[in-house]
Amino acid sequence: MASSSQSARSRPELTIRAVLTGMALGAVLTPCNVYSGLKIGWAFNMSVAAGLLAFAFWRTGERIGARRWGLLENNINQTAASSAASIISSGLAAPIPALALLTGQTLAWQWLALWLFAISLVGVVVAAGLRNQMLEARHLPFPSGVATAETIQDIHAGGGEAASRLRVLFPSALVAAALKLVHDLAYSLPRLAPGLKFPGGATAANLGFALDPSLLMVGFGVIAGVRAGLSALAGAAIAWGVLGPLALMRGWAQLGGADGSWFGPLVEWLLWPGATLMTVAALASFAISLARMVARGRRGQSNGKAARILVLGRRTFAAAFLISLLAASSAQVALFGIGPIEAIVAVLLSFGLAAVAGWVSGETGITPVGALGKVTQLSFALISPGNVTANLMSANVTGGAAGQCADLLHDLRTGQIIGATPHLQFVAQLFGVLTGSLAGAAAYLAIIPDPQAMLLTPDWPAPAVATWKAVAEVLSTGLSAMPPGALPAMGIAAIAGLALALADAFLPARVARFLPSATAAGLGFVIPAWNSISLAIGALGGLAISRLAPDWARTKLIVLAAGLIVGESLAGVFTALATLAR
Repeated sequence: MASSSQSARSRPELTIRAVLTGMALGAVLTPCNVYSGLKIGWAFNMSVAAGLLAFAFWRTGERIGARRWGLLENNINQTAASSAASIISSGLAAPIPALALLTGQTLAWQWLALWLFAISLVGVVVAAGLRNQMLEARHLPFPSGVATAETIQDIHAGGGEAASRLRVLFPSALVAAALKLVHDLAYSLPRLAPGLKFPGGATAANLGFALDPSLLMVGFGVIAGVRAGLSALAGAAIAWGVLGPLALMRGWAQLGGADGSWFGPLVEWLLWPGATLMTVAALASFAISLARMVARGRRGQSNGKAARILVLGRRTFAAAFLISLLAASSAQVALFGIGPIEAIVAVLLSFGLAAVAGWVSGETGITPVGALGKVTQLSFALISPGNVTANLMSANVTGGAAGQCADLLHDLRTGQIIGATPHLQFVAQLFGVLTGSLAGAAAYLAIIPDPQAMLLTPDWPAPAVATWKAVAEVLSTGLSAMPPGALPAMGIAAIAGLALALADAFLPARVARFLPSATAAGLGFVIPAWNSISLAIGALGGLAISRLAPDWARTKLIVLAAGLIVGESLAGVFTALATLAR
């Protein structure tokens, strides 16, 4: 093992071309996550896609004289590219547009990019300090990091594995992109809805019960799995099939036009129980997970003889800590007028919560960005009551730090498996964050030039934005922010979210896996019903493929889904820019 690691380290690693490749791919893939985040509130881990694309490019280059593209170079590439794409956790699909909806404030590109970089830096520094404890002492699995390591090892091992995966990635991306371009630029493909009528005067088409020609949610359904897909469908059935018509009958929501979707008027009411269901379930699950991890820690489940592999030396880490604290605090004060003391408190709180995010993500593979953001929102409701800007943007610091901390720890897990050098991955992460900040800010401002007119609509449902906005409104203005009839619906949703979280945590796994996911069900409340239907179709399709062709699905199914997501996202960004240019 030692000789293998020494051999790996003797090969090129932090090369200029590896960093530039990661930055270039990150600049292309970041808008994909901005697009999907604003569409459905989810983003895609781009590590595997970046590794495949870079391998294909440089292996082609070898035919015309380029130096062999090595495994460790590809690791640097995927580290930079994935950190760029992870910039979405820094608020571009949640608190930043929520602030624009509530106050009208939108930052210019250069200041938005500076904000994204400053708060992401907090998470990168925290991950550097946690690497030894998380990976060497506690041996946390970090499943995404393991999956990335297995993928890039497979494609660099030869045998045509990379080519076979690329033969799935490129066609699926082209099909999804072509369908999106045709729909947006040539012929508007119709949504197919049954001729059903619901109480309250709505038809199935008005409520969104239709088949949508988009493949984006189908791809996410493949990745999310059957439980999430069917849970979202169940949430949509309850929200749009029961509560929506009830709200119309009681006069709690306004009727829409005779034709087309009534998403806009109905989601203003449905987001309250939907956001409550997701928030309560996420906070309860997070609290249970944290309590269990603390209990395990007290039992001493760590390796006292773990190797001391530090990403940064102690003095360097201390300097990086102070720089990130100063940068994130100053950005809050200068850009949003948050008081200096409150800004420092927000960053210090985010340091701790980012460490928690890394811990939870290491055990489960899920980074609780939303739940941790709500912790900060609740804290600042007490620290700075009634201040919407402080409530949202202090929590934005937490989300950005949590996302980048978890992303780097997953990448460091990949590096640990393949014998990479941790401090070189830290450097690659910084280049990726810089790229993501510049590209993400540009993509967001180009795609959504008018947040108040464009968001919370059928085209841009922005479910995460709706949730952050709702929490900020309640914490800042009280229960008066809610529409009629929403309070009892929120109470029922809170009970359901808590019950599902407790059942998921304490029932036997063989039973709990058949329970609905509260997070996915809540998502069904705040996105159009056709998105939930597509999500369920993708989940069931992925299950069918896994049963019919398990060997093919093990290595190719995730690549197929990635192609659908990246292809439609890139085409969607292009058509949004084309529309803006016209």
